[in-house]
Amino acid sequence: MKITLRKLSTKDLATLAQRTINTSDSGNYPVIDAHPLLAELKVKYAEYDAVYTKMTFSGKGNDVAHADRERDMAYTTLKTFLNSYRKMVTLPGYQSAEDLYQIFKQFGLDLDRMSYSSQTAQMKKLIDELDKSENMQKLTALSLTAAFDDMKGKQTAFEEIFAEQAGANADLRQQKSASAIRNDLEETLKSFFGLLTAMKDVADWKLFYNDVNELVKAAKNSKLPPVVNKGGNIPQ
Repeated sequence: MKITLRKLSTKDLATLAQRTINTSDSGNYPVIDAHPLLAELKVKYAEYDAVYTKMTFSGKGNDVAHADRERDMAYTTLKTFLNSYRKMVTLPGYQSAEDLYQIFKQFGLDLDRMSYSSQTAQMKKLIDELDKSENMQKLTALSLTAAFDDMKGKQTAFEEIFAEQAGANADLRQQKSASAIRNDLEETLKSFFGLLTAMKDVADWKLFYNDVNELVKAAKNSKLPPVVNKGGNIPQ
């Protein structure tokens, strides 16, 4: 029973391990029932399957980008309105627009072009300043409270999804590396195949050895069909 496991693809290694487990659990080979090496193989395969069926990043990048575009739009819309209104000196309240625009200018007129973290820090400062009673009065006079509330809501939504992404990525980084988990599975499979090879001439082990050996031969030729188990699909 000879095979170089490191040469197998991700899919073929997973399939070989699962087929070996399925054959061992078929009930046809009492000699392997409750064997500790089989139990170890199941553990290593479960770890391998979990990693290779999981995305290698949080998957929230698109959600974060969308939330950022939403807050950018809310910020830009309010800023643009104030910039236009303050120039119309014949309109009532133009001075309020000027005062509010200067607050935007104080914290940066290009927040929408900053990095996520820099923009978040400046947006929070801008919102805190606009939330002051004297500035809220000006926003109310200009009928801009809804627009301001929308910008605050979009900022909060961004912070929440960004925090989720950071947490998910941190969890992934704490997991054992995919290469280490593959090595563990390969080593356990080698030991398992070694056990079968050592016992292949013992009466109760012969048929078991022959059946698993056929799986190994098929894996070498990449002819094993993929397996779907309850833990997820074998990755392609």
